[in-house]
Amino acid sequence: MIELLCTEDAARVLGLAPQTLAILRVEGGGPKYVKLGRSVRYDPADLSAWVEANKRASTSEASAR
Repeated sequence: MIELLCTEDAARVLGLAPQTLAILRVEGGGPKYVKLGRSVRYDPADLSAWVEANKRASTSEASAR
């Protein structure tokens, strides 16, 4: 069974505030999440993939995307 993380635990892993993940869910651009009833859960593999996709080599690289 896949162990999914709640928003608070996912935020702790990423070093973000839980509210930041909530905003990213609304605005887009955040890690993939799973909605189970009223609960939001994150797969640790999706958190890792999101971090990898957001790696940058320089500040100019971020604005080019």
